[in-house]
Amino acid sequence: MQDTLQELIRKLDNLPQKTPVIADRLTEWALNHGIRILLILFGMWLLVKIAGVIGKRIIKIAEDDDPTTENDRERRAKTLAQIFKLMVKALVIAFGSISIIKELGFDIGPVLAGAGIIGLAIGFGSQSLVKDIVAGFFLIMENQIRVGDVVRIADISGTVEKITLRIVVLRDMEAVVHVIPNGEIKTLSNLTYGWSRAVINVGVGYKENIDDVMALLKKLGNELALEEKYKSNILEEPVILGVDSLDESSVNIKVLFKTVPLMQWDVAREFRRRVKNEFDRRGIEFPYPQRTI
Repeated sequence: MQDTLQELIRKLDNLPQKTPVIADRLTEWALNHGIRILLILFGMWLLVKIAGVIGKRIIKIAEDDDPTTENDRERRAKTLAQIFKLMVKALVIAFGSISIIKELGFDIGPVLAGAGIIGLAIGFGSQSLVKDIVAGFFLIMENQIRVGDVVRIADISGTVEKITLRIVVLRDMEAVVHVIPNGEIKTLSNLTYGWSRAVINVGVGYKENIDDVMALLKKLGNELALEEKYKSNILEEPVILGVDSLDESSVNIKVLFKTVPLMQWDVAREFRRRVKNEFDRRGIEFPYPQRTI
């Protein structure tokens, strides 16, 4: 016990002599490796910022003169910009971390070998993850879906808010967010790809003159298509398909509008409003349940 105390006292006595040496080594390390680590961190931050600027530039180039709607080019640009920024961030973090580990004095060979083994083990245990990434790659490259599109995946409908190589994020009309793995997408219905269609069924009573009603619907549709507020959103003249069905208490007439993407619902709502007001003014009967006994 006495020998141990004497050894400890000897080391404490030598500490003041070693302090300048330790300080010199720390200073040397900070001037060499420390500065390099700071430069690596700054470079990582700068590359991520540059990727963000490039992403915004891609979106800016694709924008047109109409700020109220997004065309296909704008939605695809948003999707590609989002994927580009995520990929750059992942690569910057990966290579930056390896460089920092090397500057800290660790041998990166075993680290890379260990990472490879861990990656191989994860690959065997995460086949669904690989499936999601492969499906996401083709989903993006084939331009099947873009940020801002309204889509239906299985029984879920909503606006695409985010696309990555692994997931698609949808927000429905009730603002509920749905996260769907790409590998689980079997059938995808894009409601706003290229152009859209408003499909409106107008029901009238059996006592009404169908030809007169169809002529009135055509007139209302043409007026809507020529109105300043809507004419840029309606691509063609409305089509009156005619009597679509004869139900128990109504004769149903189908009307079609070809619109720019995402505007089919606005056009349909406005057309229904005008039909209701005009039918009321002319005394045209809307159907209601009735039964002859």
